[in-house]
Amino acid sequence: MKKVLTYGTFDLFHEGHYNLLKRAKELGDYLIVGVTTEHFDEARGKVNVIDPIMERIENVKKTGLADMIIVEDHEGQKIEDIQKYGVDIFTLGSDWIGNFDYLKNFCEVVYLERTPNISSTILRKDKFKIVRVGTVGTGRMVPRFLAESKYVSGISVECAYNPTLEEAEKEEFGKEHEIQCYTHDYDEFLENVDAVYIASPNETHYEYAKRALSRGKHVLSEKPIAFSKEKSMELYGLARDNNVVLMEAVKAAYCPGFQQLINTAKNGRIGQIVDIEANFTRLADPLSRERSDSRYGGAFLEFGPSTLLPVIKLFGADYKDIRFDTINDENGVDIFTKVSMKYDSGFATLKTGVGVKTEGQLVISGTKGYIIAQSPWWLTRSFDIRYEKADDIEHIESTFQGDGLRYEIGEFISKINGVGNKDFKLTAGESIAMAEVIEKFMEYRKV
Repeated sequence: MKKVLTYGTFDLFHEGHYNLLKRAKELGDYLIVGVTTEHFDEARGKVNVIDPIMERIENVKKTGLADMIIVEDHEGQKIEDIQKYGVDIFTLGSDWIGNFDYLKNFCEVVYLERTPNISSTILRKDKFKIVRVGTVGTGRMVPRFLAESKYVSGISVECAYNPTLEEAEKEEFGKEHEIQCYTHDYDEFLENVDAVYIASPNETHYEYAKRALSRGKHVLSEKPIAFSKEKSMELYGLARDNNVVLMEAVKAAYCPGFQQLINTAKNGRIGQIVDIEANFTRLADPLSRERSDSRYGGAFLEFGPSTLLPVIKLFGADYKDIRFDTINDENGVDIFTKVSMKYDSGFATLKTGVGVKTEGQLVISGTKGYIIAQSPWWLTRSFDIRYEKADDIEHIESTFQGDGLRYEIGEFISKINGVGNKDFKLTAGESIAMAEVIEKFMEYRKV
């Protein structure tokens, strides 16, 4: 008897899950299916799981394809199960190619082709659906988005848009990432998706978002979402009028550790907050968009929204004065920008750089102590609470998986399905406030 073993979360059970189990069954005589627990999913970075484990087990059982159903609840169990049950073939979907090659020491490993174009009408419940997402752009952020989306329940990335015909006609990107729809026609693109992830050049975010929202599509847009307060307000108004979700992809806002840091700052542990210093710099490739585009590239447009995030969340939008100081290169690109903000009860200093490197830390100073998150604080894995005595330090560790994108993707899908409607991680008002600062920077740069 040839035994086959596969694993999965099997959340929001759909046709793709069924087809995977069917093909797995066809590989041998006896199919063992492992269903992961919520705690193990969380530990390995899977977010946004909807169905409880007993319901997910029952859905697998109803297919009639599984000869045995087991529960996966800890790291290393795959090897244990292969040996325990005398497994001949281990199999998973092709989106995991290469990840489990280490199991070839124990049995044959087969990666099965995934089911393309999962319909949004395949519902597990009236309230929840598989959200068909398309990417606007195919640059460096998109492969990261695709890799992280594998860890989010309820999403199927099905289409990619590139306005350049030559790029859109290339087959390599679609084949590599198993995307069936790849087009340079934005209207055609919108017809094939429920939601879009915008990762195109900065100056195109607003227009792509506006067109998608007007067509009733949900939008997750890289920052900055717009270059002015008025246009940002317009986009959020369109989202409200069309009953769709609009989110700005300021990654730190959705990371569990950053939320914990902000809540710690707000709860009085360090007293009254009087100063915030947020730095975000890197030495970008001189040929990159950030270093070569003097109008829409540069340090502040690239990293300004991230550094503004803790300031707006803790001090609000009612600042009394703001000042920009920049160092430009020979092409007029701001390679380093320092922003000074004054509030009634405190100050904020932001440093961003694409050609100058400094310590990328976040420091929140109060009347009783301070919080410090070391670089890269925008991927908050830990932070310290420090007081007057040098040895009086509280070290806080937090959950952080992958490169953090899965948290914002999970939040996006949750909002679409009505699970995460409490809009506190990054509110429309906070996003609009950041757009207003960006507008002031754009005006300053014209002078």
